[in-house]
Amino acid sequence: MAYTYEYPHPAVTVDVTVFTVAGGRLAVVLVRRAEWPHAGKWAIPGGFVEIDESLERAALRELREETGLKAGFLEQLGAFGRPDRDPRERVITVVYISLAPFEQLQLEAGSDAADARLFFVDDLPELAFDHARILGHAVERLRDRLDTEGVVQRLMPESFTLTELQQACEAVSGEPIDKRNFRKKLKALDVVAPTGEVRRDGPSRPARLYLSLIHI
Repeated sequence: MAYTYEYPHPAVTVDVTVFTVAGGRLAVVLVRRAEWPHAGKWAIPGGFVEIDESLERAALRELREETGLKAGFLEQLGAFGRPDRDPRERVITVVYISLAPFEQLQLEAGSDAADARLFFVDDLPELAFDHARILGHAVERLRDRLDTEGVVQRLMPESFTLTELQQACEAVSGEPIDKRNFRKKLKALDVVAPTGEVRRDGPSRPARLYLSLIHI
């Protein structure tokens, strides 16, 4: 198929905001750009959509090429297209949100990324393009829509303590949660079950381990 059109038209990119919870704080995967523009700055993983691929396939490919990650979950956040957002040409980007347990994130920079690592969303470096604005929208969407069940399903490891689950929910919401009310809500939702095992961390009383009853 030939693609011809006599009028100027924009290019399309995809960007993927990969969130996790690390040490009780919300974190996101960023890559350090190796090439112009914004070489050396940190950015959301992403790149140009090829002529013969869908947006989602492009998002999965770019994420894999730049970070080594294989996304198990993608949700489209929206499109961002300020005319001056990219100095190379008129570029519109379609942004996706992905979620993963911290234990599953084995980052390996590749393609045009010089490095890939996690950053806490409340302590970000200077970002390339309009990625600070994009991340702000992504965090807002996450906090508006990700409830306790979603945290259990998408962000928790295979087994976890209830304290770790509460910390993850607090990290996503950005607000403290009353422990007693949280435990009541968990019981009512029936989304976790004890594994029968415990974890010992130092001299404190061992904590029971739980698993998710929600399957992707």
